[in-house]
Amino acid sequence: MKVLITGGAGFIGSTVASRCVDAGIDVVILDNLLTGRAEFARRFPFYCGDIADEKLLDKIFTDHPDIGATVHCAALIVVGDSVSSPARYYENNVSKSLALVSSVLRNGCGRFVFSSSAAVYAPGEGGCVDESSPIEPQSPYAHSKAQFETMLDDIVAATDLSAISLRYFNPVGADPELRSGTPSAHPTHALGKLFESYSTGTPFTVTGTDWPTRDGSGVRDYVHVWDLADAHVRALQRFDRITADSSGMTVVNLGSGRGTTVWELVRTFENVLGEDIDVVVADRRTGDTAGAYASNDRALRLLGWVPTFTLEQGIEDTARWLAVRSHLLNSVSPNVSLSGRRRG
Repeated sequence: MKVLITGGAGFIGSTVASRCVDAGIDVVILDNLLTGRAEFARRFPFYCGDIADEKLLDKIFTDHPDIGATVHCAALIVVGDSVSSPARYYENNVSKSLALVSSVLRNGCGRFVFSSSAAVYAPGEGGCVDESSPIEPQSPYAHSKAQFETMLDDIVAATDLSAISLRYFNPVGADPELRSGTPSAHPTHALGKLFESYSTGTPFTVTGTDWPTRDGSGVRDYVHVWDLADAHVRALQRFDRITADSSGMTVVNLGSGRGTTVWELVRTFENVLGEDIDVVVADRRTGDTAGAYASNDRALRLLGWVPTFTLEQGIEDTARWLAVRSHLLNSVSPNVSLSGRRRG
């Protein structure tokens, strides 16, 4: 099997690419390198360009007529940025993704795996959600994922395309072999901010302490990126069986299956790294919700998938990645180790 991975030079896409190769699946990468890194893609046939470039897509399928599936990981993902620049998110995550679907259909590639998000779910009280839970996105980013899912479902019903939408919860960690990890030296998610506080000695900010959760902070479901990558491989390997009797898009949650509050994340981080973190509190940010955690029942039934990595392992693997990131990517990054804070 050979697959096209859009956004394959990014955090998720590059990890999926490595897991595919480990499973004997050939990979072709398409990435515009807006947020991805060429270092992650250089092990594969790599095309630098836009997912909406029809001529480039035609060339890719001409060069690789044996591509049997597309894994669509290319997207803008920062919630706060989407609030300030919504048009940019709708253009990239909706309009260009629609152009991508047209291109893969035109080239006869009928299997489509979409990297979606648990952000599409309605805000709750930090409880468990399954694939039938209400959809009520709270940010332009989440809206863009939900809108593309709606379009994809309609296209599947009307064409030869079959699709699986994998709704990620909160990815952490890195490829255990450190072939890739977070491209940015300053990630915007909570764990990235904790590492920034750890390496610089600046306080970590807990945004929102009045949520209806067990300790007032938001609940998140932190799933190891290698577990996510494994789920993609399983979706590809079982794709035809999963979609055979479906008249629409198949949706599958991918999370750890347990909720972790921000305060619990801080304590777990401190236990793994062996050092206390200074913490300050602030008001809720625009687009934030109380959060949720995944029911993985459908993932087990359809993919035979259960997460195998713990949050502690995700923190450890992130630390190992950040310690080598500047060397592997030839750029500045926090200098961290599991034994304590180091400053270069």
